Amino acid sequence: MSMRSTLAGGARGNVTAMITRLSELFLRTLREDPADAEVPSHKLLVRAGYIRRAAPGVYSWLPLGLRTLRKIEAIVREEMDAMGAQELLFPALLPRDPYEATHRWTEYGDDLFRLQDRKGADMLLGPTHEEMFTAQVKDLYSSYKDFPVTLYQIQTKYRDEARPRAGILRGREFVMKDSYSFDMTDEGLAESYARHRAAYQRIFDRVGLRYEICRATSGAMGGSASEEFLAYSDNGEDTFVVSTAGDYAANVEAVTTVAPPSRSVEGLAEAVEYDTPASETIAGLVQWANDAQVLVDGRAVLPSDTLKCMVIKVDDPRAVDEDGEPVGPQLTGILLPGDRELDEKRLEASLEPATFELASEEDFTNSEFLVKGYVGPRALAANGVRVLADPRVADGTSWITGADAPQRHVVGLVAGRDFFVDGYIEAAEIKAGDPSPSGNGTVELARGIELGHIFQLGRKYTEAMDVQILDENGKRAVPTMGSYGIGVSRMMAVIAEQRHDEKGLVWPAAIAPYQVHVAVANKDAAALEAGEQLVAQFDAAGLEVLYDDRPKVSPGVKFKDAELLGMPFVVILGRSFADGIVELRIRGGETLEVAVGEIVERVQALVHS
Repeated sequence: MSMRSTLAGGARGNVTAMITRLSELFLRTLREDPADAEVPSHKLLVRAGYIRRAAPGVYSWLPLGLRTLRKIEAIVREEMDAMGAQELLFPALLPRDPYEATHRWTEYGDDLFRLQDRKGADMLLGPTHEEMFTAQVKDLYSSYKDFPVTLYQIQTKYRDEARPRAGILRGREFVMKDSYSFDMTDEGLAESYARHRAAYQRIFDRVGLRYEICRATSGAMGGSASEEFLAYSDNGEDTFVVSTAGDYAANVEAVTTVAPPSRSVEGLAEAVEYDTPASETIAGLVQWANDAQVLVDGRAVLPSDTLKCMVIKVDDPRAVDEDGEPVGPQLTGILLPGDRELDEKRLEASLEPATFELASEEDFTNSEFLVKGYVGPRALAANGVRVLADPRVADGTSWITGADAPQRHVVGLVAGRDFFVDGYIEAAEIKAGDPSPSGNGTVELARGIELGHIFQLGRKYTEAMDVQILDENGKRAVPTMGSYGIGVSRMMAVIAEQRHDEKGLVWPAAIAPYQVHVAVANKDAAALEAGEQLVAQFDAAGLEVLYDDRPKVSPGVKFKDAELLGMPFVVILGRSFADGIVELRIRGGETLEVAVGEIVERVQALVHS
C-alpha cells in the first residue's frame, strides 16, 4: 500500500523511498458514526477507514486496518516463536469426521457453520481446531522421544453468533491464534502452561493493554487449570473480580464463596411457623418480620437472614435410567440468601455440562407441594427434589424461609437440623465488598473483554481420538494437552476501546499503522517542498511515515483526520516553520515545539522509548 515518494531534487518514481501519501491512500474517513455502531472501537475503526462492514458480523480489512492487524500478528508470532512453539496452518474448511469423534459436530450447536460439498459430504468452517492439531500429532508422532511439542497457528475462525455486535469485538469471522502443547506427563503440561502464561503477559504488555489474569472455569473445553486474560473495558461482556489486596482475580463464574464455618445445632431455638400475609417477596417478608418484631441475634431482620428457595429444571446428559436412557429435566431446588440474586451465568458454569431452565407455571401446577412465593427446603426434600445450596447455608445457620403453605413462613429453620442439602453450588451473585477468596481484603467488580484463555485440557481430546504413543517402557500411553487462544482481531478492537479520546484513535507505537504522521499546514510551495524533505528524512531513519500531502485540503481537515486516524506522533509544518520550528503533537498528550533539525531524532527516541 505504500507509495513512492518524491525526494528533494528527485523526480517521482525515480527514487526508492517508500512513503505512504494520503493523497493516494485507499481511505475515506467519516464524520458521523455508523448507524449500527454502539461501542467506541466499532465507531472509530469504521469512521477512520480501518474496517468496513461486509455482512452482519463480517468485516473487510482496509489498508490501515490490515496494517495494524499484521503488526499485532507479528508481536504474537514473535513471542510464540520465542517460547519454542512451531507455527503451522490448517485450512478453515474442515471435514466432519474429526469433530464427530469428539462429539462436537452436534455439541457445538447452532454456532457451527455447517455445509456440504457437491458430493454431499459434510464440512464445516472451523470455529476452533483442537481436533485438527490432535489428528496431526497422531499422524506424525508415535514415540515419547518426539515430545514435548507445542504447535500454533494464526487462522481465521468462524462462529455463527446469534447476535454479532460491536464490530470486530464479537464477529462471525475473526482472526485467532490458537496453540496446543502435547506432553507425556502432567508435570510437562504444567511447564508448557506456565510458558504460555508468561508469553501472553509479554504480548499484552507490549501492546500496552490494561488487563488481569483471572481464574476461570473450563466450560465445554474441559480440563483442569483455566485462566482468562481480561482487558478492562466498560463495554465488556464479562464481569470479573479483583481483590483489594491485589492477590486475587477471577472471572465472576469462577469465584468461590467464602463460607462461614459450620456450628453446632445444640441449643438453638426451635423453628416456629407464622402467618405472613403479603410476603411473597423478600422485601415483603422482611417488612412483615420487622412489623412483627421478629429479632435475629437481638437485631431487626435483614434480607440476608432470609432464604430463597428457587426451583429450576436441570437436564444432565450424564443422568440415565436403569435402561441407560436419559432421564430428562429434573426439578431441583437452589437455596440462596435472600439478599442475593441468582446469577444465571454462575449457575450455568456450576452445572455444566448440564443445562437448566426456571420452573414454569405448569411445573408448579403439576407439583402440589410447590407453593409459589412460599417454597421451603423441607417440602423439596420430602418430595425427592434434589436441593443444592449456596455455601453460606452452612450447618448450624438459621433462616427465615417458606413454610410450603400460602402466606406462611418459618422462622429459625436451621440447616443440618431442620433441613439438609444434597450439595453446594455457586449460583448467587457476587457483590463488591464480599470477602476475597484469597483470605485478604474484599473484592471489587470490574467489566472486561476476554483477550485470551489458557487451559490445561488434559487427555480429553487425545483419548477421544485414540492417540497412542509408546512410552519409555515400550507401553502405550496417551499424551496430555494444553490449549491456548488469543483473539488477534479482537485485540485490535480492545486496544481501540482502551486507547481513544473524543477526537479519535490513540494507537501505541508498537501497532500503529505508521509511527509518525506528517501534515503540511501551509499551502506555499516552500512548505510542501520542506514536507517532502522531512518525510524522506523520517523514512531514511527507519520510521514508518504517513504523509498528508493533499493540496486542496484545509489545515483544519488535516488536523481532524490526524486525530481520528490516531498515529502516535503527528508533525505539523505550520506558521512557525519559517523560523525553523515544527509542531510535534504527541497523540493523546502534549504538543511541543521542536527545531526542524532535531525533529527526526526526537521522534525516533519517542518511538523506541
